[in-house]
Amino acid sequence: MILAGSESAVIEQAARTIAAGDLVAFPTETVYGLGADAGSDPAVAKIFAAKGRPSDHPLIVHVADMWALPLFAAEVPEFALRLIKAFWPGPLTIILPRREGVATAAAGGHPTIGLRCPAHPVAHALLRTCAQLQPPVRGIAAPSANKFGRVSPTTAEHVQQEFGDTLLVLDGGPCHVGIESSIVDCSRGAPVLLRPGTLTREQLETACGQPLLQPDGLPDPAPRASGTLESHYAPTARVRLMDAQALQTALDVLGAEASDIAIYSRVILQSRSAKVLRRRMPDDAQETARQLFAVLREFDAHGVRLIWVETPPDTPQWEGVRDRLRRAAAG
Repeated sequence: MILAGSESAVIEQAARTIAAGDLVAFPTETVYGLGADAGSDPAVAKIFAAKGRPSDHPLIVHVADMWALPLFAAEVPEFALRLIKAFWPGPLTIILPRREGVATAAAGGHPTIGLRCPAHPVAHALLRTCAQLQPPVRGIAAPSANKFGRVSPTTAEHVQQEFGDTLLVLDGGPCHVGIESSIVDCSRGAPVLLRPGTLTREQLETACGQPLLQPDGLPDPAPRASGTLESHYAPTARVRLMDAQALQTALDVLGAEASDIAIYSRVILQSRSAKVLRRRMPDDAQETARQLFAVLREFDAHGVRLIWVETPPDTPQWEGVRDRLRRAAAG
């Protein structure tokens, strides 16, 4: 059931649905999330069941503001606070040591927890309303509102396609960022980038005043985090990344017989087959991020078997898009 998330009565209904232990899908600036009361392990278990997600794969807990940090985190390093002050509300998830006994199921049983304050007005209104209930719901555990490992949703209609009419979905329009948040691990004494997003490394390093380390090579293993599996964000069709020359060569070899193929590229390619579906990738990384998952879903809806994508530029602005496409191609 899709309802307008801009209406206060709908927000109140959604908040009380979450407080009652049920699920609600809601928009963030990145993607739509499938939310439950982060403090209720039985409610969070419904997320894992609905998505088909392993229960030890942690969720991100969404909070209304930075003042909720002490409710979930055992400690917050100074460099983490600098990141939070720079980018909250916004597309940044911070991983911190978890308070013992708090949000155990949402954290997948791990000693760390991922926290984010989303910037979308509907998400913000929902979190504020939940926090004002009696008893309050202090945080909403919410992975992307899709089946585990599949393409994330960026519209309310995408969510409904995944879960049908029984789920309450707050409609906040298309997500304006389009790919999931950057994840910075702040639980090991130095900032470590676990998942890139639309925030660049330079922006993150400038804000926290330290270089971002790589997960590999550190003495302690990286904590489990959302969206960091090798295969993720995958459509039903097989995704393959190629440079523009390889794409054109493949089309030339197939000639008029090419079919069941979709192409997403910045370079305009030529095909002798009318059965090749083509969409142009924007030259701008942020615009590509905004439309990426919607394009992959559109290709799936056309029933293609192969999706050929021009490999994005190897520059900092494109890191988040490259990450999502690399994981989609590993599916």
